[in-house]
Amino acid sequence: MSLESASRESVLETTTLVAGDTELARDALHTMWRIRRFEEAVDDLFARGLMHGTMHLSIGQEAVPTGACLALTDDDLITSTHRGHGHCIAKGADLTRMMAELLAKETGYCRGRGGSMHIADVATGNLGANGIVGGGIPIAAGAALAQQMRGTANVVVSFFGDGATNEGAFHEGLNLAAVWDLPVVFICENNKYGMSMSTSRSMNVARVSDRAAAYGMPGVTVDGNSVQEVYDAVAAAVVRARAGAGPTLVEAETYRYKGHSKSDQNLYRTREEIDAWRERDPITRFIDEIRAAGSLTDADTDSIAAAARDEIRAAIAAANEAPPSRSDELLSGVFRSADDAAEVEVSR
Repeated sequence: MSLESASRESVLETTTLVAGDTELARDALHTMWRIRRFEEAVDDLFARGLMHGTMHLSIGQEAVPTGACLALTDDDLITSTHRGHGHCIAKGADLTRMMAELLAKETGYCRGRGGSMHIADVATGNLGANGIVGGGIPIAAGAALAQQMRGTANVVVSFFGDGATNEGAFHEGLNLAAVWDLPVVFICENNKYGMSMSTSRSMNVARVSDRAAAYGMPGVTVDGNSVQEVYDAVAAAVVRARAGAGPTLVEAETYRYKGHSKSDQNLYRTREEIDAWRERDPITRFIDEIRAAGSLTDADTDSIAAAARDEIRAAIAAANEAPPSRSDELLSGVFRSADDAAEVEVSR
């Protein structure tokens, strides 16, 4: 997006009531249900031994990617994390290609080679998930620098978890972005645990957003289970970034219902804690807001949920029919010199 067209393609006004706008409410609810059903399907496939490797589910965190990406245009970019299925879906990724990637199929986004933690979809502005904690933060800063140098009005959003805020990449990325006034929005999905380490034990400040002051950028903490609060904060940060005023750190407080990964036995938290957060479920909450606003009927919301379920089922069926990733093509995406290629041919 060019600077000239920025005014025409700007994000929605931050005063927009998402649940009160029929189309926005429909889109947001559809996105959240697509994320929830995708994650539940992946959980089931792993449990039945039909999917391999590992996975990190974000069930319970759907409002963060939904609200954040609602504030973006198609030309804006994101970097994701190892817990990144929701980011991919909210930014417009194809469900079948995502499922094919996790099932190690040739038709997957990375031809079945990247798996759950490495999906990228440049066509929709997703510069990729990352298996390295905090790895997407400097990538986002670099992408934002590229947009600044090209004179575009595009903004980059970097998603990361609370654990990443204790990594060097977090401090280096935020400092660089602040010094150069880069058009990037840093979004911390604070789900209270970096693997099994509680945030109360891993940092000596009350909020992750408090750390923004060290870099001279705004920092704000919002309820990450509220689509509206996430949208408002990110939309304001995006407007600021487009205007050339630099980055913002947004902390979205949320919670994952499942363990860190499929091998996590959840020994570090109680059932009561998990149940208490389930009472604050972002999808249930958003449906209540829609009902109060009167933008959609109960029949509409039920239909949206059913449509998301059917889309996931269709994605699984199509992905299962796709050819498996080919082992003899494993090195085809790796840069090699002519001598290296000849050596590989000889070894065959």
